[in-house]
Amino acid sequence: MLLVKKKINKNILREPAKKLPEVTEEMWLKVNEDYRSLVEEYISTQSLSPDSKKQYTSCLKQFGWYICNSMQNKPFYKLTKRDYLRYLSFIRDNRKMSSSAISLRKASVSSLCNYIENIVAEDDENYRTFRNFTRGLPAIPKNRVYEKVKVTKDEYDLMMSVLEDDENYLGMAWLATAFRVGARRSEIIQFKTEILDYEVPEGQTYVVTHNVRGKGRGDDGKILQYMVPLDVLPHLKKWIEVRGYEHEHIFTTKYNGQIDKMSQTWADDFCANTLSDILERRINVHIFKNSCITHLLESGVDINLVSKYVAHHENISTTQIYDLRDFEEEKNQIFG
Repeated sequence: MLLVKKKINKNILREPAKKLPEVTEEMWLKVNEDYRSLVEEYISTQSLSPDSKKQYTSCLKQFGWYICNSMQNKPFYKLTKRDYLRYLSFIRDNRKMSSSAISLRKASVSSLCNYIENIVAEDDENYRTFRNFTRGLPAIPKNRVYEKVKVTKDEYDLMMSVLEDDENYLGMAWLATAFRVGARRSEIIQFKTEILDYEVPEGQTYVVTHNVRGKGRGDDGKILQYMVPLDVLPHLKKWIEVRGYEHEHIFTTKYNGQIDKMSQTWADDFCANTLSDILERRINVHIFKNSCITHLLESGVDINLVSKYVAHHENISTTQIYDLRDFEEEKNQIFG
């Protein structure tokens, strides 16, 4: 078995954020009715993707709970820039959130403010003079939560070996798809079992998936088709074989007798509690797209092909951001 050097703390640059409590229905009903109505109206009128709608709803509910809990539940039209800076200070200094997490929360509130300023103000006397109080605030300094450390082919092989010893065939199917295909977490769970029945033309080294909803606005997002290497298919078939039930989707889970398509959080838990322990360093779901792209580039595949057919990027400049090659041999030649 391959040996992997221990790197538990090497790639950690800051402490993980303290997760904000979920705003339950009971908590939400304690938030003033004016704010609740504004949020519900705003969310219902926006052409956001399902994931973005879920994120924005969660962020706005969190802000509403802060207004209720820390600002005496004051009406939204009475909030000021100073009030909002208090909230930013809370999630930055108290909760230790990353810049990306803070930016998402700021964007959701700013978008709500724009909606009120442009639409609601015309009909509501309380908002006649309302202005977006997030506008003109200082930019949020970017920080890096973790150094991006690619998963190498040797590390991939090690994880697959350990998962096989554990008879974790769902884990093997997911890991093979994430590392070899390069699809995002939200895209992998859309893969259907019909893929396994597709005819493969002689000499072709992959199968092409059905349409998958990629990242993008609206319900349709960006429609993608992924290439699945033939060496991934046996792992998918093994999982289908051992799970013991029929389902439209490959990646499914069964809890209390209920079979459902896998949730996105399954992959987060799998990476944090299984793969990270195997490699003895932090692994998250987002590193696999980087690692897939990097492995292909290290194998000599042209970046234009990787960008167009694997990464599904509009421009190779985006693909270059995902390239984690260290170029050690090339750098050694600079002064050689």
